[in-house]
Amino acid sequence: MIKNTWPLAVLLVLIFSLTASAQRRKKDKVKEETQVEVTTKPKLVVGIIVDQMRYDYITRFWNHYGESGFKKLVTQGANCKNNHFNYAPTSTGPGHTSVYTGTYPAVHGVIGNNWYDKESDKTVYCASDDNYESVGTTGYKGKMSPHRMLTTTITDQMRLHTQMRGKTIAVSIKDRGAVLPGGHTANAAYWYEGGETGNFITSTFYMQTLPKWVQDFNASDAVEAYKKPWETLKPIASYKESVADANNYEGGFNGKATATFPYDLPALWDNNGKYTLLAETPYGNSLTTDFALAALKNENLGKDNDTDFLAISYSSTDKVGHNFGVDSKEVQDTYLRLDLELEKLLTELDKEVGAGNYTLFLTADHAAIPVPTYLKDVKVAAGYLNMKQFDEKLEEYLKYRFGTTDVVKNISNNQIFLDHKVVSNLDMDLAAVQEEIAMEVLSYEGMDKVYTGTQMWSGNYTRGLPYILQNGWNQKRSGDVLFVPKPAHISYNPTGSTHGSPFIYDTHTPLLFYGNGIKPGAVTARTEITDIAPTLAVLLGIAFPNGATGTPISTVLK
Repeated sequence: MIKNTWPLAVLLVLIFSLTASAQRRKKDKVKEETQVEVTTKPKLVVGIIVDQMRYDYITRFWNHYGESGFKKLVTQGANCKNNHFNYAPTSTGPGHTSVYTGTYPAVHGVIGNNWYDKESDKTVYCASDDNYESVGTTGYKGKMSPHRMLTTTITDQMRLHTQMRGKTIAVSIKDRGAVLPGGHTANAAYWYEGGETGNFITSTFYMQTLPKWVQDFNASDAVEAYKKPWETLKPIASYKESVADANNYEGGFNGKATATFPYDLPALWDNNGKYTLLAETPYGNSLTTDFALAALKNENLGKDNDTDFLAISYSSTDKVGHNFGVDSKEVQDTYLRLDLELEKLLTELDKEVGAGNYTLFLTADHAAIPVPTYLKDVKVAAGYLNMKQFDEKLEEYLKYRFGTTDVVKNISNNQIFLDHKVVSNLDMDLAAVQEEIAMEVLSYEGMDKVYTGTQMWSGNYTRGLPYILQNGWNQKRSGDVLFVPKPAHISYNPTGSTHGSPFIYDTHTPLLFYGNGIKPGAVTARTEITDIAPTLAVLLGIAFPNGATGTPISTVLK
């Protein structure tokens, strides 16, 4: 008896048809999402580094900020509240490099602002390069390039991805704040000369002559307009988040008896480096914004389908912090004024590039410690290292133990560099000499921990201070003994703040993402400074910087 198979056949056809239809819809959806992702990539990425910004400057001054600067970035963007540097030393050169390379000094090689170079037997500066000449000045301040940076940056990868069509322009008061973020392939990096001219300059690494728009900016009265008194933005009595204006914790300026408001900059001009004085005040940040916006407009950034990059570093915050300290009214006023600069920048970006057409991130190159003199006065454990006494004791020990001080070639960045040839001639084991000297240094007043280069070379630390130190230790460039002073103990003036340690007051910095492709909200999970470049690479759909060790922060991306 032949069974009727038609109902089964119809059912199979129906199932096949529905399945094929579902697969087509799925493919169409994926294709649509892919097209949306590609077509909505940002026309411009704006990277902002605020030099020496602690995370708590956002919360401490929150009630003084307007609605269109820091608050706009926090409330309409992604706020990574638990963001940290994962290496030491925490200073400007390594900080800017780590943000843009997505890795730490152990890989990118910028181990300090200055460091002892074992090959040349001299101290070198992170951005200096005598192979190039100054452009825009007859002085030496333009002889710079990123040649000491061993890896690519996110700005390099963006240029490579677009076959050099996408532009990178970097702007800062400090040369290293522009040169290092700009990477090896930047169209231009500009920095402030100060001194007699107050001009923005560059290097022949980038160009032979300043563009006309830069010449016009330098010839205008844009800089001259800030040669005026520095008074508080708001009534000083409202600055309750800071210590009293008159105190013993601040440096001040030459020619003024007290470090108190107001500051008559025209009267202080000649005794404080003339145009250099502006960089020591909030007006240096204003100049940076003015010049960055001039670059935005004259370089036509964000105007085509190839993503451009504008790297901005606000350096005056660091200079004010070093001079007056993190708890000063001067620092508070500087950040309230920086809030206005951010508002101005965001307004112009919306106008020139279009709201939703750009992605912006804001972070810092390091944070800073409260003035130890102040901490001691409020009964917090703190102090200062006597490095002269340190050197004298170490020399005495070296003579006694090895018969010569030639065993040590250099002491810098809290590292001791040994002369390996001398150690070999003494017929001694390098690791043993490192350990002996480390044990000696550990006994000195103010020391907390000491590690050897052998430990950094052979260990695999995943947490705590050793992890941070190891990430900052470069096999070819770093020293043989690393020493860590006690928390809140520094080698510095008794006034003003500094940075550089592996402790949390130097590592905890803000990280804000805003704009195209960013999912608003707060992130409390730990993020690290090396995560920024990989996050941008994922957002842009480009290759990671070639030494990147960070991880994309998926929670901030749509």
